[in-house]
Amino acid sequence: MNEEEFTQFAIEEEKTHSGKDEHQLRFDQVGKRLVRAFNNSPYLKLNKMEMRFDGEQIRCYLDAREDLIGNVNFSILHGGVAATMLDSVGGIVAMLEIYRRNQGSLMNQFKKISRLATVDLRIDYLSPGRGKQFIASGEVVRLGRKGATVQMKMVNDEGRTIAMGVASFAF
Repeated sequence: MNEEEFTQFAIEEEKTHSGKDEHQLRFDQVGKRLVRAFNNSPYLKLNKMEMRFDGEQIRCYLDAREDLIGNVNFSILHGGVAATMLDSVGGIVAMLEIYRRNQGSLMNQFKKISRLATVDLRIDYLSPGRGKQFIASGEVVRLGRKGATVQMKMVNDEGRTIAMGVASFAF
């Protein structure tokens, strides 16, 4: 979602809704719009990663493909692919948390979301990247006035943890 689209959305929402009961409805709409925007990003399209929002949480999905293999001898996913998934899901989860906390106007929230950038990323690779599908999720552990810290986890289709990460995002 670009700035113009979000601005229009924020104006419409602030005219239409007020109070806490409507916040969940708007939360769902913001979650769906964030996912749609991420799924339209050229880099995620190139990697064929897909963000999904289930009404509570955003997850990133990636089907295993031969062109993502880093270790051809053992058919293991490239570590950069895992890092990309974790960084991407961490960023979108931080964006959604800004909205979930409902601090300030929608326009102020969008300003934070639009400026969000990774400033630090640490990945621990725990198991070889094998599987038919990989799923990454994240949880905000700290949200401050100028940044967020998110813990991320990537598992394969069998539930085995492949990698974990922690990222700091500034906004």
